Amino acid sequence: MVIGILGGGQLARMLALAGLPLGLRFRCLDPAPDAVAGHAAELVVGAYDDPQALRLLARGVRLVTFEFENVPVAATDWLADHVTIAPSPRALATGQDRLLEKRMFQSLGVAVPAFATADDRAGLHAAVRTTGLPCVVKTRRLGYDGRGQVRLPAGADAAAIDAAWTALDHPGSGGLIVEQFVTFDRELSVIAARGRDGTVVVYPLVENEHRAGILHRSRAPAPDVPPAVVRAATEFVHAALQHLDYTGVLTIELFLRGQTLLANEIAPRVHNSGHWTIEGSVCSQFENHLRAVLGYPLGDTAMTGGGVATMVNLVGELPARPDLLGVRGLHVHAYGKAPRPGRKLGHATVVGADRAAVDALADRIGALPASRPGDWGFDG
Repeated sequence: MVIGILGGGQLARMLALAGLPLGLRFRCLDPAPDAVAGHAAELVVGAYDDPQALRLLARGVRLVTFEFENVPVAATDWLADHVTIAPSPRALATGQDRLLEKRMFQSLGVAVPAFATADDRAGLHAAVRTTGLPCVVKTRRLGYDGRGQVRLPAGADAAAIDAAWTALDHPGSGGLIVEQFVTFDRELSVIAARGRDGTVVVYPLVENEHRAGILHRSRAPAPDVPPAVVRAATEFVHAALQHLDYTGVLTIELFLRGQTLLANEIAPRVHNSGHWTIEGSVCSQFENHLRAVLGYPLGDTAMTGGGVATMVNLVGELPARPDLLGVRGLHVHAYGKAPRPGRKLGHATVVGADRAAVDALADRIGALPASRPGDWGFDG
């Protein structure tokens, strides 16, 4: 049985690695000839909206799923006429557009930061007046890992607002959205899978730490979170899954301020903050996504290895392989990507029974020396 995946990055690679033991095979579409999913799957090289490439992707597959949400609408429209897509194009469209996300959260009664939209330079000035300063100006579409956004501090003047417009207004952005800057205590995410029959399983709530807009560390379960907050996050994700009639893994990114949760974004796919589930859960988010979209029974989300996990992203450069592998207790995943500033090259996970010990072991990664060119063999 062959599964098609739009996108050929590390998420598609990990989906394929999770599916191979289940007897599944995979075909990915990506514009890059060196897309790393090609290490574990057949790779079709072409633009996402190229009809010929889409035909090659869809030929003989059971269904098509996604590894990221910024897929051209033309691609999903073509695929919907030729093959089953999961999650649905509707869910994908919501995840692509920050305004649609905010409106969905509001319709479900989930709190969000104050926001306003802008379609031109004058509209951006008006939107900033509506939300007040400080605020964050974002593109409605095509933004992730800190890209597609500009923070305006308290006291920002008209020139700074104009500069934000110049930096962010580009074809495909969908216009801009301005969000009130939220002072929060913690960043959290809730990850769940919903099957074709409506069955839902939810992973333990995750605490996330970002650096330069990129996820640095995830800890599960999020420590010292009141049970009422965990229940609220679980209710949020159940409501979103039901609203979208969703199939597959969905993640909601959240801010915790005191005892109040604010919704930030959804990710209609497997998510970086769930990478720890590969070693830290009975059934990983990747396997559960495949089970869900194929209509199979969902796997157990209970934690293993002592019930505590910490995942650290390896960004920009990898530590030397002997040094990284010499830290006993690390589960290392190198994606096979050439180093580049800000690029996710891999991750490492620690599981155990003691939160302090697990975090301390994970923190050792940051002290390791960087590898030299050629050490990992994919420094092209």
